[in-house]
Amino acid sequence: MQTRISFAFARTSSEGRATLVTFVTGGDPTPADTGAVLDALVAGGADVIELGMPFTDPMADGPAIQRANLRALGAGTTTADILGIAKTFRARHPQVPLVLMGYANPMLRRGADWFAAAAKDAGVDGVIAVDLPPEEDRELGPSLRAAGIDFIRLATPTTDAARLPAVLEGASGFLYYVSVAGITGLQQAAQGSIEDAVARLKAATDLPVAVGFGVRTPEQAAAIGRVADGVVVGSAIVDIVAAHGAGAAPHVKDYVAGLAAALATAREKAA
Repeated sequence: MQTRISFAFARTSSEGRATLVTFVTGGDPTPADTGAVLDALVAGGADVIELGMPFTDPMADGPAIQRANLRALGAGTTTADILGIAKTFRARHPQVPLVLMGYANPMLRRGADWFAAAAKDAGVDGVIAVDLPPEEDRELGPSLRAAGIDFIRLATPTTDAARLPAVLEGASGFLYYVSVAGITGLQQAAQGSIEDAVARLKAATDLPVAVGFGVRTPEQAAAIGRVADGVVVGSAIVDIVAAHGAGAAPHVKDYVAGLAAALATAREKAA
């Protein structure tokens, strides 16, 4: 069955480019401002949107997204707000894939079935639960799959051949390769290691492989986009929101447009 996520990756593949996946923290700087930032991502050329669910202990995230979580929570952002933001985004952008990314606690506190049903009602296409390993799939995976929502898994530089089958079991949408063994935003892996990892992952799965953590410049995005199916950019966008607050949308659009332009020609230049 083709979903909005699978269609987006198929479309960009047919266009000879990587899928641009962008992340922002929901509710940053306030819930009322997030819609304009999401619209700016789409207008700039993002193909898939990750909407972060703010949490008090975002253990995989670096300082930029940590601060964004605090700003969003300080503005009173709730899970209900995030779902509301998703629902209004879906009404404005019927075809753009939307993924909720966050941590298990806010997703499970009312029960997995409740969360899956609420996410489906909001038009969410996929979920990434950063701190829910494959061994704990039963906590959330069955409910999401029953609701027709992709449960997107993370692979890392330490995911070896013995563990990879467990990561892929029950995964759908795309495989998110975390390119550094660390937190978001502060460093980027060497291009050679990314190329080796993408080749290894693509040999093991038919899912598209998107690479994130540490991607900030159009040049970095283009280099990864030559070998990966998708490129994920988050902290750099969150930094723009931090710098411009309620007026961030046009700056976000311009930045994302630069990334999209780089990806559009990356493979041509490599040929």
